[in-house]
Amino acid sequence: MTALTVPAEATAGAPAPRRRRPQLLLWLGTGVLVAWTLVALLWPHFAPYPPDAQAPQDRFLAPGTAHWLGTDQFGRDVLSRMLAGSRPVIEVAPAATAIAVLAGTAIGLVTGAYGGWLDEVVMRIVDAAVVFPAIIAAVLFVALLGHSVVVLLLVIGTALVPLVSRSVRAATLVEREKPYVEAARLRGEPGLSLLLRELLPNIRGTVLVEATSRLGDAVFAAATLSFLGLGQPPGSPEWGSTIADNRVWLQNAPWTVLAPALAIATLVVGVALVADTLRNRRDRAW
Repeated sequence: MTALTVPAEATAGAPAPRRRRPQLLLWLGTGVLVAWTLVALLWPHFAPYPPDAQAPQDRFLAPGTAHWLGTDQFGRDVLSRMLAGSRPVIEVAPAATAIAVLAGTAIGLVTGAYGGWLDEVVMRIVDAAVVFPAIIAAVLFVALLGHSVVVLLLVIGTALVPLVSRSVRAATLVEREKPYVEAARLRGEPGLSLLLRELLPNIRGTVLVEATSRLGDAVFAAATLSFLGLGQPPGSPEWGSTIADNRVWLQNAPWTVLAPALAIATLVVGVALVADTLRNRRDRAW
């Protein structure tokens, strides 16, 4: 009896579903991010109604041809408000993420590279910040400093710094033991040059993964603060604020809450798809 063999030509063109799936998820997540970014920039050009236009005679209309996602308690078009609500999120979340990534990368890079007492002191502070509930800290700071976009950016960005710094420090601890770092030290590479020219380029995968992951956290944090009345002012079309304004009507007019909730979900899931794909690529590279 002879063994059956498969010709090489037959397997050469076979599909690779395991390779295609991560690529598909990456493109899907990127498409969601790009779509919401375009909506945030261009919504005035294709929103069917002004988001704040009230029509009491049309209150609580169910989704239909006139209002695709229905109307709320003031007769405002839910679709138009959902589109307009994307702009505050896109304005706040990326900027807060940039603050978190820049500060967290600097802390993690320095502490991971030099270690010693500096690492011990700084990381104990970071650990304490991670243990303390971020949402409580955010509520306290916003309540103390007042409602403004700048305060919102600083509060969300600062709350995410410990998470970024821990991941960057872990990646730096791995890299600093490699031969190229020792070679750079032996040839007298200055400390700043060692950080920026040697270590940072080799942990860029971790930094990129943290940036995408924290973007999703920033979106959710901004919506949560608005839901609690600590973000955008009442009546704003921002998604969290809209959910807070309409939650009492959930049973009678669920579309007023489901539309902004699904908007938050799609954006967060899109970011998560990109982050997971990048994380898997980084892990394979290691």
